[in-house]
Amino acid sequence: MQRRSFIQQTASIIGLTALHQSVAQAFPGVQALGNAPEDDFWREIRMAYAASPNIINLNNGGVCPSPRATMDALDYYNRLSNEAPSYYMWRILDQDREPLRYYLASLAGCDPEEITYNRNATEALNTIIFGLPLQAGDEVVLSKYDYPNMIHAWQQRELRDKIKLVWVDLALPSEDEDYLVRSFTDKFTDKTRIVYITHIINWCGQILPAQKIAAAAHKNGAEVVIDGAHSFALLDYKIPDLGGDYFGTSLHKWLCAPIGTGMTWIKKDKIGNIWPLLSAEKPLEGNIRKFENLGTRSFPIEMAIGYSLDLHLMIDTARKQKRLHYLKNYWMDQVADLPNVRLHTSRREAFGCAIGTFSIKDKKAAETSELLFRDWKIHTVGIDWEKINAVRVTPNVYTTTAELDKLVVGIRKMAV
Repeated sequence: MQRRSFIQQTASIIGLTALHQSVAQAFPGVQALGNAPEDDFWREIRMAYAASPNIINLNNGGVCPSPRATMDALDYYNRLSNEAPSYYMWRILDQDREPLRYYLASLAGCDPEEITYNRNATEALNTIIFGLPLQAGDEVVLSKYDYPNMIHAWQQRELRDKIKLVWVDLALPSEDEDYLVRSFTDKFTDKTRIVYITHIINWCGQILPAQKIAAAAHKNGAEVVIDGAHSFALLDYKIPDLGGDYFGTSLHKWLCAPIGTGMTWIKKDKIGNIWPLLSAEKPLEGNIRKFENLGTRSFPIEMAIGYSLDLHLMIDTARKQKRLHYLKNYWMDQVADLPNVRLHTSRREAFGCAIGTFSIKDKKAAETSELLFRDWKIHTVGIDWEKINAVRVTPNVYTTTAELDKLVVGIRKMAV
């Protein structure tokens, strides 16, 4: 309680105490986006971040910045740990991981005994991919648009264990739910053991109907692994509702936790079947903590997660999702009719949120992204993957419509 009191005092210096106490009360009845009270709400939220006034950061799809209170907490816990590292880390902060586990579980909508900490979605999903007891000839259905680190993990298992990878090739963007589900189910056979689903595809922001694909996979006798790196703390759902058996995410994306934080969820009755990525005394026990044998690591980073969670819960996931869908469409709607501009992301809420991609005729994505930064100091990223060569634009809750207006001007000037 003394540590939390210290951070709260620090937060008050920069105005965050007033934010947490007053903003939610000030606008309890706000429903529609775009009116003055709601704009005021998001301006207050911007004050919670150290957002640069000189660079417009529209690459939050890579990694999101932490709120000021989280950075203060991280600094405090680092200093505390270094006063007597083995005492404060192992005897104090290590014990605080259990309350944090319960706090994260409240957002995830699951049993605290089903989630474990790690450093990012790659580590979370690699733990599952390499821990699954698959045999030669077992089939795994996955997409060519999955994240490279996970594709490489599956390819390594294919090389080492002689499993068979069955590839789904998608035509994106798509607003045809039946097509998206059928693209996976058409690949199912009686040898399908795992169906791997990227909930939001990072290249273009396509939302896949994970729940329906998972239901079909279970009907076929397969288990389901879900990559929730870009959907957790962005889309309003509870992890078990997606229907998967295994789930991994990064907390330094939409939860805005410290960089290098992630989370794994494994359905309780499946925990005992998964081998830990790093050695454990009882590798096949049903205790989720067997995945946390990482040796010495940064406890301050883990402890600071709770402060990002505080702000997220104050905003509310549903409100965040609505706002970021609005911001995506705000800039996309203004360039959609330009003759030389092509959009690679759906503007419908069921198929796209936050992440939006565009391309300009006869311009490579990397070139367009470089020009946006050179001329307008707008930070985006050029995507070149499979059939997508486009610029990815990803605002966050601290992004203003005025910043997106500048993006629109930049796109219009380049698209002539």
